[in-house]
Amino acid sequence: MTCRQFISVLTSWLAALAPSPAVAQQTQTADEAASADSLYCEQRRLGYWFYCVKPVPAAEPEAAEPAEEVAATQQLDAITGELRELKARAILYPTPENVTAYIRFQRAQLDRASLFSDVWQRAIWQDPELDYTLERPVGALAKKQWQDARAADRDTVMARLSERYGLFYFFAQTCGACEVMSPIVRSVADRWHLTVRAISTDGGPSRHFPDYKVESGQRPRMGLEPGITPALVLWDSVAKRPIPIGYGVLSADELQDRIYLLTAKEAGDDY
Repeated sequence: MTCRQFISVLTSWLAALAPSPAVAQQTQTADEAASADSLYCEQRRLGYWFYCVKPVPAAEPEAAEPAEEVAATQQLDAITGELRELKARAILYPTPENVTAYIRFQRAQLDRASLFSDVWQRAIWQDPELDYTLERPVGALAKKQWQDARAADRDTVMARLSERYGLFYFFAQTCGACEVMSPIVRSVADRWHLTVRAISTDGGPSRHFPDYKVESGQRPRMGLEPGITPALVLWDSVAKRPIPIGYGVLSADELQDRIYLLTAKEAGDDY
């Protein structure tokens, strides 16, 4: 390598090691800032005005933990407890403040109950599965239509009742309720051609059932309460079993409804 080449390489190497103008400028600025800090903070002690003590950056607030959800039953219990406490306080210490506090809180809960009732009704209107009145209507027009359909179905069942069932009627000559019930039983039996076996529990006659029999242990065998008259029992000739209908005075409609339910409807069908 010639001397000139060596000088050229050395110059290039020194140029690479030297800081760029921008870096040099930054270095010079940092040196000047450090010199100023030394002048004002250490020699002249003007740190309060020149922020010699660098402020500590505020810590970032930690994310608040989500509040634990309170069960609805606990909230309702708390409301009930608060209402009872305010009521007791108003009764024991009936100052205007206590009475007013109780009235305001009670009114707020009444508003809450009214809202619940309104939403309940709207939910029923919009979901037929929830509307019990579709099965047992309460409106005047719908109820009349349901009763007419029910009566027609009942009459259809009653028209075939005599093919399988008979009626036991327990009465007593000294029973005032039997005097009222006997003509009702007679009219229902005649309308639907039911065979009635009248049983006198005290041996006395009945003008509505002259062909009566004197009781000889039939009630205990049928599972009836002894000594209560009038009493009615259906006899199922196919299953060979008694079906108690009821005791006391029943209207003709009630008697027919009970017979219809006991012979044509399973328990729970209407509910």
